Amino acid sequence: MKKYNVGVVGATGLVGREMVRMLEKQNFPVANLRLFASQRSRGKTLKFKGKEIVVEQLTPSSFKVSSPGEKPSLQARLDIALFSAGGSISKEYAPLAAQEGVFVIDNSSAWRMDPEVPLVVPEINSHTLSKDKKIIANPNCSTIQMVVVLAPLHRKARIKRIVVSTYQAVSGAGQKAVVELEEQVSAIASGKKVKPMVFPHQIAYNCIPQIDVFLENGYTKEEMKMVNETKKIMEDDSIAITATCVRVPVFRGHSEAVNIETERKITPQEARQILKKIEGVVVVDDISKLKYPLPTKAADNDETFVGRIREDQSISNGLNMWIVSDNLLKGAALNAVQIGEELINRKMLGS
Repeated sequence: MKKYNVGVVGATGLVGREMVRMLEKQNFPVANLRLFASQRSRGKTLKFKGKEIVVEQLTPSSFKVSSPGEKPSLQARLDIALFSAGGSISKEYAPLAAQEGVFVIDNSSAWRMDPEVPLVVPEINSHTLSKDKKIIANPNCSTIQMVVVLAPLHRKARIKRIVVSTYQAVSGAGQKAVVELEEQVSAIASGKKVKPMVFPHQIAYNCIPQIDVFLENGYTKEEMKMVNETKKIMEDDSIAITATCVRVPVFRGHSEAVNIETERKITPQEARQILKKIEGVVVVDDISKLKYPLPTKAADNDETFVGRIREDQSISNGLNMWIVSDNLLKGAALNAVQIGEELINRKMLGS
């Protein structure tokens, strides 16, 4: 099997580390792996397939390939780069990598709504990938887990409207957010006061109905990401979507209460049968045995879990469901690696 030179930008962050782990777990055909981060992380090492790989500092020349006549670079020429370093870094460095012929799969929101950039969930819209479009956007974590469940139902019965409320883990805000929850739980248990630093309010034993900043329409950026990204991925601007996104004191795994209205009636049993056939989706739905998706069960699992599928009795063609997935895996790192796998399957990588 042909192997490829792969880079991970932002390798020492929560998602970056998971990207490295997913490359190994998925047995991605890596010839050479290069890891990039800021000056602060330069020289650190991460393990990949039993070897310690030294983290390089990301610079404008990191992706530069030697010109004809120059001494060949000792650095591996990259075929693909997975980015998880924030929007400003992506805006600066993704085009530099793309200019050198590197496929960039970016986990930030920087490129998602650019009409020239594919926004990809491989199970749904891998046909939007192109040899000529070197920058590829990885969708928002809460969007990915919702659309992998809803897209098959949309194909079957056409979804007219989506109402979603999310309950999102602190890991979605990075390592500092995880530490903040840990420290607040410990402080409260010791009778101490807490001072929020990452979140606008105490997160331990609390729910915060704000993820990202508020916009003029009263929604947060996170909520509008779900609205706009869902329409782009499902290639249907006619779907009416509204979202409320809440941060909850869970370390790992986003949960979503989703209500859909369809053009054609679809029963809960029919929906279960459709979803049971979808790769990467697991139906956990037996209320007689109190079986339904939980973030504690979804954590560190690749699949997206769906349950509590039931008829919305307030309208003619409506369903309610509960969707849970590991936000760091299918919601980020795993989806990015799967996009890379799709590039190989479509013979776009290294060609």
